[in-house]
Parts: sequence; structure tokens; C-alpha cells
Amino acid sequence: MDKAKISMFGMPYFHFGNGEPLVFIHGLGEVKESWQSQFELANQYELIIPDLRGHGECTKTEGISIQNFAADVINLLNELKMESAHILGLSMGGAVAQEIYRQAPHLVRSLMLISTFHFFPIALRKPLFLLKKVRLGATATEDNLKETAAKMSLYSWSEDNMNQFKHYFQPKRNIFLKSLKACFQVNNISLLTTIKVPTLIIGCQYDSVLPVWIQYCMHKLIPQSEFIIMRNSGHLAKLEATNRFNQLLRKFLNRQKAAA
Repeated sequence: MDKAKISMFGMPYFHFGNGEPLVFIHGLGEVKESWQSQFELANQYELIIPDLRGHGECTKTEGISIQNFAADVINLLNELKMESAHILGLSMGGAVAQEIYRQAPHLVRSLMLISTFHFFPIALRKPLFLLKKVRLGATATEDNLKETAAKMSLYSWSEDNMNQFKHYFQPKRNIFLKSLKACFQVNNISLLTTIKVPTLIIGCQYDSVLPVWIQYCMHKLIPQSEFIIMRNSGHLAKLEATNRFNQLLRKFLNRQKAAA
């Protein structure tokens, strides 16, 4: 893997591997390096892994919204002259993946929506935001913030899991809160019923951030989607259950390749 490149619109990204294009979109407060355990898929797929606006090495911080996150990825794919790609998003990245389909369905070969969401009821938005703001608020040190987020996100609090999480979770407080607000504005109920590409939805048994019933509701809305619950994992199966997670991705993607 080469060092990160920078798109003409200022989006840092990794680009390596061979095969059909596969885009990985990270979650809230994460960075593109958080997909390191999935780099092995480069032996079958051409990986495109960006830092979203305001995250990681991306210095563009204005206009934080799910719509703009998606537009940035679309611009990157167009810059790379990609006719289409498999789009995978985790958590907030899953909302971005759905928005990419809304804005440019012709660019999407398949969707993989991991531990993500499509809608927050209006009555829950303010209390959820205030809860997160208190837990990750202005009085928390960076270490305390990472510790709290790790314990919310992980099923196993092993030293290795905690250290990996803290390494790849690098929230910038102001961007984090703006991005969190943007998540609460998402309403894709009507969009999901229109999705026509193969879609894999993965939920995790012990996800306390975005419980698995949310992904089940998404599955019921997306025609002919596939729904899998990963046992003994919290919000981040890519970290806690890497081998099982990667095998599920390969199995799904290889089926799409065979069908094509």
C-alpha cells in the first residue's frame, strides 16, 4: 500500500489493490486507517478508503453533513474515473453509503451497510444528542473520551481491542458534534424501498451504539436484502471479529462477481 493520496477536492484517501472497486467508509470520529484489518481484501478488490470531511487528515471542515460526505466520495470516484463500485459503510459511514445511492445510484454496484441506521425518530434526536454530548462533552479529556467511546462500542474490553479502538478513534470535538447532529437528520425510510442493487446488512449481537433491531428494520425495507447478525460482537465487528467479518464480505462480494 502506498501513502495516502489527496484528491483534487482535498480528500485524503488510500487507493490500492486489484479487481473490482470497493469503497470503505469509516464511522463517526474514525479515520481511514481504521480499515487496516480489511486491507487484505486488496488481493481481490481495488480498495478506495477516504477520510471523510473533517476527519483524519482531511482539513476541509466546513459544510459537515451526510449529503456533503457522500458528495465528496462521489467526486472522488468520478475523479478516479470509476464507472461504479461496491460501497461499504460502517455506522455513520453506512448513512453516507445510503446517501451515495440517493445521489448517484449508477455508481453503486452493491451496498454493504454495517452496524448502521436509516432514521432516528424526532422524539429521540434531542435526548440522544444531549446524552452523547454529556458523555463526550467539553469537560472530558481526550483519554477519557476515548475510554468512554471504547466501552460503548466494544463487546470485549480486552487490552488489544481497547488499544486498537483508541488508535483509530480520533475525534475532533467540534467536528464530532456537528457530524452527530448530521446523523440525527437522516431519514431514509422512503429511500430504502427504492434500492435495487444487492445489499448486505450486518448487525452485531451486542451493539449498544446502534442496536441490531435497527438493521433488521432496514432489512425489512430494502427489497431482497441479505441480513446477518454477528454473534459475540459489539459495534465494531471489523475489529473484534476480523476473520468472520472479512469472510462475510468476501462471500457476499464473490457472489456478486459470479452473478455479473
